[in-house]
Amino acid sequence: MIPFNKPFMTGQELVNITHAHANGHLSGDGPFTKQCHAWLNERTGASASLLTHSCTAALEMAALLLDLEAGDEVIMPSYTFVSTSNAFVLRGAVPVFVDIRADTLNIDETLIEAAITPRTKAICVVHYAGVSCEMDEILAIAARHDLAVVEDAAQGIMSTYKGRPLGTIGDLGALSFHETKNIISGEGGALLCRDNTYAERAEIIREKGTNRSRFFRGQVDKYTWVDVGSSFLPGEITAAFLAAQMDAAEDITARRLAIWDRYHAWAAPHEAAGRLVRPTIPAHCSHNAHMYYMLLPSLEARTNFIQDLKARGVQSVFHYIPLHSSPAGISHGRTGSAMHVTDDISLRLVRMPLWIGVEPKLDAVMEAADAALRQFA
Repeated sequence: MIPFNKPFMTGQELVNITHAHANGHLSGDGPFTKQCHAWLNERTGASASLLTHSCTAALEMAALLLDLEAGDEVIMPSYTFVSTSNAFVLRGAVPVFVDIRADTLNIDETLIEAAITPRTKAICVVHYAGVSCEMDEILAIAARHDLAVVEDAAQGIMSTYKGRPLGTIGDLGALSFHETKNIISGEGGALLCRDNTYAERAEIIREKGTNRSRFFRGQVDKYTWVDVGSSFLPGEITAAFLAAQMDAAEDITARRLAIWDRYHAWAAPHEAAGRLVRPTIPAHCSHNAHMYYMLLPSLEARTNFIQDLKARGVQSVFHYIPLHSSPAGISHGRTGSAMHVTDDISLRLVRMPLWIGVEPKLDAVMEAADAALRQFA
């Protein structure tokens, strides 16, 4: 079976982990964590970058930083992972789901303003498949209504919008280094602060609500509990693994883009024949080849396609079940628009294997997919 995903190692990870052990510092914020922070700051232009044990943790930190109260509302897409919503629900806020665009599958910026109420405190965007939302329009809406903007850039490392790295265009950004992402540490994430508005408090929240980091920098003579917070730090072994991946980020991205381009060229005749719809990448967005997805004609077509590929030794998968129609989404959130696009594409989207090392198997994957697509001839 050709799997949907296989984690990639550069070869330097175990060397770094050995060095971390030799350093005698295995808890958070050791030398490799600092190396990762420096890489993120340089790569993204963030005023502060803080490694976390997951992207979920970074989103939960963002929700804490916004001082949300029970009944406050956060506008977001429904076609996303549950963490996007859970982070705010944990603070008592209400997710207000709006529909997505039919081209990029990102939040439809034209529907956001109508969903704003006096209780709205923030907009949380999700850059689906590493392709940016229309951030200029979203930031303009946020400015008109004095709202914060959080970027769920879990899939967006190395992607840009009009030359700006994803995760630092809004007020706060969250990245993922889960093993299914492009740059990985097994589990892991990062919170990015665009400017200094949230940076100092973010550091405190991440350190269990203490000013411990200021103490170790010699800024205070002892550290103590000063705010709400939790333990959001990853261990140094995780950071050591991640540092090796960051060092190879350019090569990883280039290799993934080459695979993505092969899929895109292969799928073009099938799109022309009406068997599928390929991804859309706006000209002002550069993407990171996080995934290659296709939209098939119907739920039945997708089900048959996935089963046919599996029978031919290839694993393909669908993606999110919309949050607005999930039990918890119905209980904790509400819709702020009709959800026609979300409901439609969630039934038709399929993702193809895309991981470094799959290249010699791509011809076999495409031949299997050709055969499976004949049902739509």
